[in-house]
Amino acid sequence: MNLDLVWSSLPRLLDGLVLTLELAVLSLAIGLAAGIGLALLRRTGGAGRWAVDAYVFVFRGTPLLVQIFALYFGLGQFEAVRESVLWPLLREPFWCAVIALALNTAAYTSEIVRGGLEAVPRGAVEAAEALGLRRAAVWLTVVLPLALRQALPAYGNEIVLMVKGTALASTVTLLEITGIARQIASRTYAPLEIFTAAGILYLAINLLAVVGVRALERRLAPEARAAARR
Repeated sequence: MNLDLVWSSLPRLLDGLVLTLELAVLSLAIGLAAGIGLALLRRTGGAGRWAVDAYVFVFRGTPLLVQIFALYFGLGQFEAVRESVLWPLLREPFWCAVIALALNTAAYTSEIVRGGLEAVPRGAVEAAEALGLRRAAVWLTVVLPLALRQALPAYGNEIVLMVKGTALASTVTLLEITGIARQIASRTYAPLEIFTAAGILYLAINLLAVVGVRALERRLAPEARAAARR
């Protein structure tokens, strides 16, 4: 392996870092908000729950690459979509990738949040109700904070998966880290070195994400802070 080529490729690959981060941050932000909403909707029961269950099943059960292709290549074949006000957005590869990534992570996030909600001790809810808090206040000040704290370790894994998932955006012409790596590899005929350099960048991003999530876990868990001081 030509290590000089690995290191010399990193500055060029950094040109795609901003786009990779934009894809990851936007999709995770949209997916988190949607995932929390879907998890709460599933708690209400009724017809809405079955619709959410179907959505989660479809997006968890099909490959992310297929979802990106379906949005980017598939929607344009419908005349109603091309004539709609959303077409200027849906014809852009960036927004198609963001929407596909967000829809995918929303499905997984809803399951993560659902698990966190089920892990909230019943005693904590009863104590809040005994203090005279209204139902909405109990959910906002007790249930959701405890559920999100319980779900944080699993959500940290989802963040890592979504950062890696942004690499699939290169299949719809976006020049993020993997897209630029493919261009360089086609010119240098050294795919091993170039994709090793790209892998280093993904590892660095995910390392920072993991460190950030663990720091947030310690901040939200008093027992973890106490153990760290010992």
